[in-house]
Amino acid sequence: MTRLSIVLLAALMFSAMYLVKVQYEPRQLVTQIERARAEARTLATQRRQLEVEKRAQATSLRVERLAQDKLAMRPVTPAITEYVTPGAARPAPAGSRP
Repeated sequence: MTRLSIVLLAALMFSAMYLVKVQYEPRQLVTQIERARAEARTLATQRRQLEVEKRAQATSLRVERLAQDKLAMRPVTPAITEYVTPGAARPAPAGSRP
């Protein structure tokens, strides 16, 4: 009888520990899923912010201002436009290579 009691106690302890383990695993998985969803929401928000910044950086007014300030470009006007006709050769500036 004592031997049977020990075996049944061991089986009971094993099944109790197994039950705790089985209940704990889904909780961990749910926690991981929630963390992944939260991270996905954060990344989606960051992506939207970066897209807004990208559109703001690419506006024509900003590009034009950068071209004038950093590249020293200027708008085209008829006063500075040179028309080139076929067959008309301009002399090359001094120091330039062909």
